[in-house]
Amino acid sequence: MMPEFFTQQSDWLGKVGRIYALLERVAMSDANAANLLELRRQNRIEAVHSSTAIEGNRLTLEEATAVANGEAVYAPQRDVLEMANATAAYEAMETFDPYSVADFLRAHSIVMQGLVAESGAFRTVEVDIVNAENEVVHSGSRAFKVPQLVADLFEWAATTSDHPLVVSSAMHFMIEQIHPFRDGNGRMGRLWQTLILSRWNPLLAWMPIETLIRHNQAGYYVALQASRDPEIDAAPFVAFMLDVIEASLQRHLEHATASGHDGVNDGVNDGVNGLLDATDRSIIAALTGEPNLAAADLASSTGKSRRTIERHLAKLVRNGRLSREGSDKTGVWIVKTKKGSSND
Repeated sequence: MMPEFFTQQSDWLGKVGRIYALLERVAMSDANAANLLELRRQNRIEAVHSSTAIEGNRLTLEEATAVANGEAVYAPQRDVLEMANATAAYEAMETFDPYSVADFLRAHSIVMQGLVAESGAFRTVEVDIVNAENEVVHSGSRAFKVPQLVADLFEWAATTSDHPLVVSSAMHFMIEQIHPFRDGNGRMGRLWQTLILSRWNPLLAWMPIETLIRHNQAGYYVALQASRDPEIDAAPFVAFMLDVIEASLQRHLEHATASGHDGVNDGVNDGVNGLLDATDRSIIAALTGEPNLAAADLASSTGKSRRTIERHLAKLVRNGRLSREGSDKTGVWIVKTKKGSSND
């Protein structure tokens, strides 16, 4: 039986309410999206890339996209395999029962195939998690206890009356806390939260939740540690993840609007002005939030070369999706959400 491992917080109700409201907006936006499948696929690739990058994978987003598309990539083979495996696991998500330990192990076998000998099996050795200074910040549960702890966790998740938004976040934390595998625990925790969320609302299968975690990776680790010390209480991590889910929905809406995916008329405009590719959308989304970014900043955030970014900026200006105000050094970019209108 699973002992209580988090305390309900009064502000969670407000967070959940905002997520409900955003989900309604996403549903309306997606219903009118001209290129919904493309937008969802890009969200998925970015999410998978982010989840592997959190664990040290060195592929750029461009390389990760090529791997997801089945193209040859000249990069360290372990990094390529990590991305290919994680992509396969997310693509198989509909076949997993979120409350089945057997499916949990099957998913791990996909994520870690060819990477560790124990793929698809609980660890049989003790593990410590260390920080950049090689200091132990957490020790996984004793190996002999892992199978029962995971069984208890999954039974709790299947039977609790707590809201799925809270359950998915709490389960994510406990997977990291138990650390049931020799490797791949972070990827599995993030995958399993997305799986649980997708069963509650299918829209959440396509939100860039993992991407937003990567964008605040330091906060992710702080929330994990705050939920362990001085004793286990997952409330800080649940609160963090509720904020991440909310932010991922907002980001999806911003991308849909910025890239012309939010309605039929915008889809027509894209046909006139030239279809936006993944790099175009990334640039527009970044400049929507920070219009003073330079080409070097955009190159760093997208994993592209500066020359590539400058080429895409010129294309977006030519197609009427961007304009520049002020000098090259101190000016700002103006994003045109529709031809002739700005984001001001």
